[in-house]
Amino acid sequence: MANLSRRTLLLGGAGILGTVTLLNKPHDQSGPRAPYFLSMQNALIEAGIATPTLVIDRKRLNHNINTLVGHLPKGMGYRIVTKSLPSLDLIQHIRARSGSDRLMTFNQPMLSILSTAMPQASQLLGKPLPIAAVKNYFKILPTEFSGSADRVQWLIDTPRRLQQYTDLAKALGRTFAINLELDVGLHRGGFEPGAELNSVLNAINSSSALRFAGYMGYEPHLPVLPSVLGWRDRAKADAWRRYRDALDQAALVFDAKAMAGITRNAAGSPTYRYYKDTSLANEVSAGSCLVKPTHFDTDLLEPHEPASFIATPVIKSLATTHIPGLEFADGVKRIWNSNSSKTVFIYGGHWLADPVDPPGLSYNATFGRSSNQEMLNGGPELEVAVDDFVFFRPQQSEAVFLQFGDIAIYDDGKITDYWPVFPASA
Repeated sequence: MANLSRRTLLLGGAGILGTVTLLNKPHDQSGPRAPYFLSMQNALIEAGIATPTLVIDRKRLNHNINTLVGHLPKGMGYRIVTKSLPSLDLIQHIRARSGSDRLMTFNQPMLSILSTAMPQASQLLGKPLPIAAVKNYFKILPTEFSGSADRVQWLIDTPRRLQQYTDLAKALGRTFAINLELDVGLHRGGFEPGAELNSVLNAINSSSALRFAGYMGYEPHLPVLPSVLGWRDRAKADAWRRYRDALDQAALVFDAKAMAGITRNAAGSPTYRYYKDTSLANEVSAGSCLVKPTHFDTDLLEPHEPASFIATPVIKSLATTHIPGLEFADGVKRIWNSNSSKTVFIYGGHWLADPVDPPGLSYNATFGRSSNQEMLNGGPELEVAVDDFVFFRPQQSEAVFLQFGDIAIYDDGKITDYWPVFPASA
């Protein structure tokens, strides 16, 4: 800390005498509001919206879909990650624009909904389901949609789970399509090339109740590894070597015709752009990059645009900031950090999200978070009035999107549609 500039301020008053060391006094970050958000605010007001609302910009969404599809090499399939896009209308829009009928699904309620709403779609489980959840799926699946279950690939990560699924398939008189989860370096479970994988492959091959559908190898750890000294490149090479070794093992068990038809799933939003051909994977999964929460602000996803926002009304706009019980220090804090000069209280709050407009807003760590009326602070140039809107970018989509009811679709300066989200249980 020796390289930091220091100023010492003498405090007096209210029986307090001490010193506060100021380190690199922050600059005022507030300023004029972005025309983009002012236009969105006008659209929300015109639509009569007055509660916290999740907004998706249709043009930016379409740009992101085009960016993803435009990157895919010839023959590469695209699988829509539904947990990151938890709305039937949103998924259907992406299906239509991307031309994909492949979905990645993550729980039984969502699987049930999609099996009846989109029965022709292929669904690959993105995580292994407890056997009780699979039983519930078949218990409530309407008879007229029984065929949709034949287009489900069940994800298996252990020999024990494979045996459970085998027993259920036999009991139901069905053939389950089995996709094996590979550990390609994430170390979140799944199979590695070797004896155990070989045993599982042979068990699938010998069972009339099972069909080998392919592999899923997920590697979101790669972009967060440092590139210095080649660490990231070595990890990527290791992940792809593990995947190739697993494919080689499967080729010793299944004939060429069976292998030609398997799913070789890989990637996610953070890594889909690593895949330049289909020599290893023949499909990639992605969802979050189409709406781009802040956790996906990475170099690889730089071509994608933020397309999802939380908009919430301002309940109170105050010219000064006062912290309960610490009012004597308010003036000092404003001198030290002008970004704490003004206060707004918003409708709701405590979301996994970061304020983006008006510029310069930040949470007050001393006051604390609130789900009722969240406190935000800004600098002396902050201009926001009661009934204006504050805008946030979600940090992720899968949980945040489910908290606001119908998604408001923003297009060409207006709110044009409302897309319902999945039930919270999904």
